[in-house]
Amino acid sequence: MEYVVYILYSKKYNKKYIGYTSQLIARFHSHNELSRKGYTVRYRPWIVLHVEFFRLKKEAMAREKFLKSGQGREWIAENIDFTFYKK
Repeated sequence: MEYVVYILYSKKYNKKYIGYTSQLIARFHSHNELSRKGYTVRYRPWIVLHVEFFRLKKEAMAREKFLKSGQGREWIAENIDFTFYKK
């Protein structure tokens, strides 16, 4: 099984969301349409800003944890250009 760490972006609210899953398309659909409660419901619609693939769940979990940290948020700011989506 393959795992994906993803960063979603809400242009309307200028928010980012970081998560991981083994089923990106289904998870994305859940964030944008199916879920009825939780953080992502409040900031719809979401676009996929960045994805990274991992063979092991523990690797994906570690990367997600890093990206949610202060250093990880700095990495995102320095390495992912989402200015195109802010227009």
